[in-house]
Amino acid sequence: MTYFKDQSKRKAVTFSFDDGIIQDYRMIELLNQYGLKATFNVSSELLGNPDVLFLRGHRLCHYKIPADKVKATYEGHEVAAHGCTHPRLEHLEKYEIIHQVEDDRKNLEELTGCPVVGMAYPYGSFDDRVVDVLRNHTGIQYARTTKYTDSFDLQEDLLRLKSNAHILSFDRLMEMGRQFIELQPDKPQIFYIWGHAYEMDFDSTNWVRLEEFFKLISGHDDIFYGTNAQVLL
Repeated sequence: MTYFKDQSKRKAVTFSFDDGIIQDYRMIELLNQYGLKATFNVSSELLGNPDVLFLRGHRLCHYKIPADKVKATYEGHEVAAHGCTHPRLEHLEKYEIIHQVEDDRKNLEELTGCPVVGMAYPYGSFDDRVVDVLRNHTGIQYARTTKYTDSFDLQEDLLRLKSNAHILSFDRLMEMGRQFIELQPDKPQIFYIWGHAYEMDFDSTNWVRLEEFFKLISGHDDIFYGTNAQVLL
């Protein structure tokens, strides 16, 4: 049986990274080194902003990639929406939700020259009304939350998509990675990992530990490595 964009494999690994930030440059280099694919969720109206975050006692660079660098930066991966200005969508009126999602999607299609069909909810924040608006008034086909699942099974509602692990949850990553490698399934199984590349800057060892996971999960002949859209749709 064939799954995952014409690959005769029953297992797939995919990554999702938010915010369209300059740390994505290093993340993409590392992904490419190990033959991994990711989806990058971008807020089109924030591109180029020299932002800084103060989190957990750290001052973190949160500079957004310039708009004219988006296409080249994410070549070989997928660009998805993240809200034009990254608002909490459930606080908005219907027309504002449509603007934030659909205009972001169209802006990114223009920048990349590629279809944009997915998104990650800003702040992981949504409700049933937001999902209904996405389903009936936008071109979004899947939307990632910040909720988790221990299951690798295909999910029924792709507009409430859950991940398996966060990139800083190194113990969970390694444990679930080993479980996934050992699987010999008779149905499609997906290992889905998300995060922000700036989170690697919390600790100087984070990039090293992430690379250890990349080494573990990459290079397996029975696993398809694809973007979110390639794996989910």
